[in-house]
Amino acid sequence: MSLEVTEDVSAAALARFDMVIDVRSPGEFAEDHLPGAVNLPVLSDAERAQVGTVYVQQSRFTARRLGAAHVARNVAHHLETALADRPGGFRPLVYCWRGGMRSNAMATILSQVGWRTTVLSGGYRTYRREVVARLYDGELPLDFVLLDGQTGSAKTEVLGRLAGMGLQTLDLEGLAAHRGSLFGALAGRAQPSQKLFESRLLAALDSFEPGRPVVAEAESSKIGDRMVPPALWSRLAEAPRIELTAERGDRARYIVTTYADLIADRPALDAAFTRLPARPSAERLSAWRAMADAGAFAELAEAIMALHYDPAYDRSRRKHDRPLLGAVRLVPAEAASQDAAAGEVVRLLARLTPAPGGARK
Repeated sequence: MSLEVTEDVSAAALARFDMVIDVRSPGEFAEDHLPGAVNLPVLSDAERAQVGTVYVQQSRFTARRLGAAHVARNVAHHLETALADRPGGFRPLVYCWRGGMRSNAMATILSQVGWRTTVLSGGYRTYRREVVARLYDGELPLDFVLLDGQTGSAKTEVLGRLAGMGLQTLDLEGLAAHRGSLFGALAGRAQPSQKLFESRLLAALDSFEPGRPVVAEAESSKIGDRMVPPALWSRLAEAPRIELTAERGDRARYIVTTYADLIADRPALDAAFTRLPARPSAERLSAWRAMADAGAFAELAEAIMALHYDPAYDRSRRKHDRPLLGAVRLVPAEAASQDAAAGEVVRLLARLTPAPGGARK
């Protein structure tokens, strides 16, 4: 049975396959992969390194023979495990780094089983070129509205409520695994690579319906160590905003609950102090540590807001000067207040755009 070949990596094209199989090593897969892909490696990281060493130190023939033995064993394992329950009509798409030996070896065996198997021409590199073209060189056909507000104004929670109400929302912090501030690293979660962040981002963007607004948190061009790609950043930079407002004390109390993981990790908290652009004096740093020792974390949060976060927010607002659609006041730590704020955001959006479902209010 001959293999089919495709270069189409659009979301619609990928959806036609029952499984997108990435046969690269686990390390390659972890750095980035096609949306929804399953990693069924034909060479492990150690085997790939071994074959490469033999290729350099001995010969191409010896390396290919060794690689073929590893590939045969690994494909057999996948047929007996991950692919054991697939029916006769199973349609997989297989890819490797550049559409070469690894993907063709796997695809040939799968096609001999009787499955209608397709190979991605050019492999992962074909997909990556598409990501770069769209996120770096293209223009996004989407309209955004920013959910803005000072640190601690419960933007993430309100954004989640908007999603639950049927609005299109883009959770950049969730995609980047970071809360978007100097204290924003998520405990137990490393940030994805830049490439994987962009893959997740493009998959999210492809899920949106053009003509309906997409609500996103107002972020800087970097979220932790991940950069927002130019095509998206240019749209966010010109988007109108809705501002959530709250008293500083209320925001501080909300921060204490949101950053409980950081509060529990004292070395991480101390390290975060040193990353502030306006480096605190020894006297101020000593006072902050005393607050932490005493468990006065709400007071500590207020102090850091006053020194760093609130002035930084004011500078950013003056710099970007995005149109303001309206302001919504809330008590960030109260669920009922978050619900009410989400409802008010929906009402503000309805003045300018079609409501979910297409009807204009």
